[in-house]
Amino acid sequence: MTVAAESVTSLVQSVDWAAIAPPTIAAIVALIVLVADLFIDARRKPLLGAAAITGLVASIVALVPLRKGDRSTFCLTDNAEACSYTADHFTLVIQFLVLGGALLTALLSLTDTRDKLPAGEFWFLLLSSAAGAALLPASRDLATLVVALEVASLPAFALVGLRRGDRLSSEAALKFFLSSVTATAVTLLGVSFVYATTGTLHLTQVAAGLEDVPGQLDTLAKAGVALTLVGFAFKTAAVPFHFWVPDTYVGAPLPIAGYLSVVGKAVGFTGLILVSVIAFPAYADIWGPALAVLAALTMTAGNVAALRQSATRTWSAVRLLAWSSVAQAGYLLVPIAAAAYSSDDQIGATVAYALMYAVVNLGAFAVAAVVGRTRPLNRISDYRGLYTTRPLTALAMGFFLLCLAGLPPGIVGLFAKVTVFSAAVDAGLGWLAVVMGVNVVIALYYYLQWTAVLFRAPHEVEAGEPARKRTPASVTAAVVLPAVAGVVLSGYPQLVLRFAANSLF
Repeated sequence: MTVAAESVTSLVQSVDWAAIAPPTIAAIVALIVLVADLFIDARRKPLLGAAAITGLVASIVALVPLRKGDRSTFCLTDNAEACSYTADHFTLVIQFLVLGGALLTALLSLTDTRDKLPAGEFWFLLLSSAAGAALLPASRDLATLVVALEVASLPAFALVGLRRGDRLSSEAALKFFLSSVTATAVTLLGVSFVYATTGTLHLTQVAAGLEDVPGQLDTLAKAGVALTLVGFAFKTAAVPFHFWVPDTYVGAPLPIAGYLSVVGKAVGFTGLILVSVIAFPAYADIWGPALAVLAALTMTAGNVAALRQSATRTWSAVRLLAWSSVAQAGYLLVPIAAAAYSSDDQIGATVAYALMYAVVNLGAFAVAAVVGRTRPLNRISDYRGLYTTRPLTALAMGFFLLCLAGLPPGIVGLFAKVTVFSAAVDAGLGWLAVVMGVNVVIALYYYLQWTAVLFRAPHEVEAGEPARKRTPASVTAAVVLPAVAGVVLSGYPQLVLRFAANSLF
């Protein structure tokens, strides 16, 4: 009896509550908001937004005690190195990115939840998605990885379609849902093949198992690796799995479009990095060339489509940002592909680029939200003369666009592109570096064209044109914070280079 009791006790895993605090806090606050929404009246609904923002700030603060990056929990009792949750430097950087992105989205959404969107449901869904997105970079087994991916994705479907009675919103949610469900099904099939081959779900043990696969299981293992990577390619909006992006961004509320462009993309790339670099290094000769080709196709298709956007087309500003995000996904894929040819240190370039992209792209969507308050069709032509009416907003938008283009004064964008370009060259992918250089030149045209529109003389005011509305403080903060962060990073580009130069695992 005593021996049996001891054997049962040994199966109990210890829990490091400090390590899991960031996603846990977001999840708990989400539940509190959901329950509180049932008991408070309409006049006090803004308190739910304050609670959500407080929860996200607390989640970010909870990252500070973990800054050494040496915490793991939910480890196997017979193998302390096989853990389901690891708070290393890679995890902390991505968690800061997704929680910070969710915080800016929350600031942008405060006014919408007062008159356009149901407050309780919105804040619950946003916090739930943020909790899943924060859990994913810490996941070190395939089961936790898939669960975190779905916790981040499922609430996002509802957020996209939350504008009740809006046909575009419903259509966008349906397209996003169908594409994500397909990606999940493909991912689960791939994971099941990998598990059948290796007999384990922990990433480090999967890597060891794939090093010596029996001949009769080799085809099964290759199929599992390929299907798993295809599933994550859907999540990253890599070509040809990008078809849902423009319509989803147009139909979603603008803050949620910004959230998907940054946090949703970070989730997909984080999962792709974890499975390729940690779990599947034995098949680098398969996924390396495949990701390199995907990177070239994605950046080219995204930039060409963005180039074709007409300034007078309805929602052309949002569509251009959507196609731009597809192109940026191509740049983000380059260092991951390069890691197959050189070392895991190349992943730092992806993280560095993702940090820059998150800051400036959320800022661009914040400005789009400001313009959309008086110009709901959000055409690029609606930004003409913005400097005349809103000089600071125009300067901020110009700075964000120049950062995305990689031009001064957006030095951070230039350095981020250089790190990605260097990763391709160092890995011997000269052809991919050439393709990237051509695409950067293509992108310069539409970014500079939009920037020029901001400072042109405005059209004459037509009768019945909506008057300028006062920008709420929360929306102003959502514009100012990315602008300040971008200026700081441009002044100290070594902060970006630091991530590119060091291994984060």
